[in-house]
Amino acid sequence: MKNFGQSAIIDIGRRVFALMGATALVGALVATQAQAQATPVKNKVVFQVSDNDPGKWGLTLNNAQNLQTDLGAQTVDLEIVVYGPGIAMLKAESLQANGIADAIKNGVKVVACENTMKAVKLTHADMLPNIGYVPAGVVELMRKQQQGYAYIRP
Repeated sequence: MKNFGQSAIIDIGRRVFALMGATALVGALVATQAQAQATPVKNKVVFQVSDNDPGKWGLTLNNAQNLQTDLGAQTVDLEIVVYGPGIAMLKAESLQANGIADAIKNGVKVVACENTMKAVKLTHADMLPNIGYVPAGVVELMRKQQQGYAYIRP
């Protein structure tokens, strides 16, 4: 009888231990799932602007604003990459200066291609304040797409 009792107690101990482990595992899975649901998905979008067309600039700025409004500004990483003839829209006297400044204030990153700037003999002093710069606009677009950014060309 003594051996049977010890064996039964050991078996009960193993079952209790297994049940505690399973309970801990379920708790961890529930906590992980709750955290995943609480963390918003970060949407990533890159826009290309390579035309000297005020209408396209307006459309791009509206699209960026709509994304931030619809998805929540905190859940969207937006970048506008400007090169070629589009670079004129980033010059200090640009007709779109106010719209670009508003977009930047709202968290949109606007970058100018330095290759284009060299080709048309522009310096940083010629450009709007608070924009960023990249060595090559097309390389920036490629890298953003490799990083999972959605690509939009209005």
